[in-house]
Amino acid sequence: MNVAEVVGRTVAALGADHVFGVVGSGNFHVTNALVAAGARFVAARHEGGAATMADAYARTSGRLGVLSVHQGCGLTNALTGITEAAKSRTPLLVLAAETASAAIRSNFRIDQDALATAVGARAERVHSAATAVDDVARAVRLATEGRRTVVLNLPLDVQAAEFDSEPHVPQLPALNPVAPFAAAVRELADRLVTAQRPVFIAGRGARHAGAELRALAEACGALLATSAVARGLFRDDPWSLDVSGGFATPLAAELISGADLVVGWGTALNMWTTRHGNLIGAGSALVQVDVESEAIGAHRPVDLGVLGDVAATAEAARAELADRGVRPAGYRDPEVRERIASAGSWRDVAFDDESTPDAIDPRALTIALDALLPEERVLAVDSGNFMGYPSMFLRVPDEQGFCFTQAFQSIGLGLATAIGAALARPDRLPVAALGDGGALMGIAELETAARLGLPMVIVVYNDHAYGAEVHHFGPDGHRLDTVEFPDTDLAAAARGFGCTGLTVRAEADLAPVRDWLNGPRATPLVIDAKIAPGEGAWWLVEAFRGH
Repeated sequence: MNVAEVVGRTVAALGADHVFGVVGSGNFHVTNALVAAGARFVAARHEGGAATMADAYARTSGRLGVLSVHQGCGLTNALTGITEAAKSRTPLLVLAAETASAAIRSNFRIDQDALATAVGARAERVHSAATAVDDVARAVRLATEGRRTVVLNLPLDVQAAEFDSEPHVPQLPALNPVAPFAAAVRELADRLVTAQRPVFIAGRGARHAGAELRALAEACGALLATSAVARGLFRDDPWSLDVSGGFATPLAAELISGADLVVGWGTALNMWTTRHGNLIGAGSALVQVDVESEAIGAHRPVDLGVLGDVAATAEAARAELADRGVRPAGYRDPEVRERIASAGSWRDVAFDDESTPDAIDPRALTIALDALLPEERVLAVDSGNFMGYPSMFLRVPDEQGFCFTQAFQSIGLGLATAIGAALARPDRLPVAALGDGGALMGIAELETAARLGLPMVIVVYNDHAYGAEVHHFGPDGHRLDTVEFPDTDLAAAARGFGCTGLTVRAEADLAPVRDWLNGPRATPLVIDAKIAPGEGAWWLVEAFRGH
């Protein structure tokens, strides 16, 4: 066998069960070796879509994501998706073919190491036949244990080299969680005991620790919230405020800003989660718990930083409180519980329906869809002015029911995100929420969804514009013809890709959705929703403050 076959076998043996990509001559053999070793190959129509599918699959499944691309242009096509994964610290392995070292005039020759490094990924390489297995194991370990996106370059001459013996794949031992220092746990417990209005905000690094955080919150009387990427973690808890930040309900914003102690668990506490710091009250103490020292205090000064795994730290703090025999009431009183029950959801917030005879208010649309769609769903949201509506009005069952590829804020990733998440959770209805701009950017992957037979609902919030720019620059009198377009019949386009297409201008037009749900769901359903322009989304001011 050759090195390409060894690499494919080794990656499969180290846990890769799905590989996404577009196959060219440079990655043909390594991809086929992965398939022969038992991995499922998912062919995308563009490397950018494949990269985002692999990212979403890793986030939703908790397994290693794998992307396979051709040398040079295959890697550059995938770069936006790789950047999103790198910024999100997704455990993603990119198998990137690379020109041979002597092929200095190759059309495909670029500095692939520099590209990977420039977008925050880690560049690694298979150096020779003798080191191939160890090189792959090192890259997989870095991706999984280091929570990194790793570009593993596979030079063509090395891929073709002969491997004389059966490869011996090393076992990657599981590492124990990072335990916090006892002194830090005691200081955290001191603050929890004295706090009268504590709030926990859990982020991506806390998605594995829902049970431990709930137990600690109950022991100290804390309210529970999440960053956007961890939405759903506390969904069924009566003390949950849902999301902190730009998507927070008025009640959540009031209660979080009224806290005298905010503890961030595995969250960056960036401008999105704290509304540029406005959700951290002037008299509130701020604690941050994370496994990485450089994350603590990176966005906001903290009063206490605790270095440790979120679950381990929460459990240690709960045990410390139990040993002390204290159980503070904290923020949990009957009045607060009743307010959360009656006004803790965006569906409880009254609004003026701005639907017109030709277009539907996006809030009315989303609320109606939420009532129609089964609760066992996995929701993926693209970027754009519309994104708050599905992110807040569509419920999700838990933290695995929401896949939010927004670290790079690129539009066009939503459909591919939904495909990757759908393959990770085939037991749930996949729902993709897109703007028309993002839908058209990623429209090639409609063929992928149809070819795979995914029973997916794709909702396009179609205002035939880049709505964020329209609402931001329009009030100041700027010309908008650069960001406005003729209306597009996306339902007809969807039918051309083999999907079911539906145009919606009013709530009554959603009746065929129920028929599709009750039927075989043999093709993806694309809903081209003509939405009323209204005003800019409430989160838009926050977004442009960061520009």
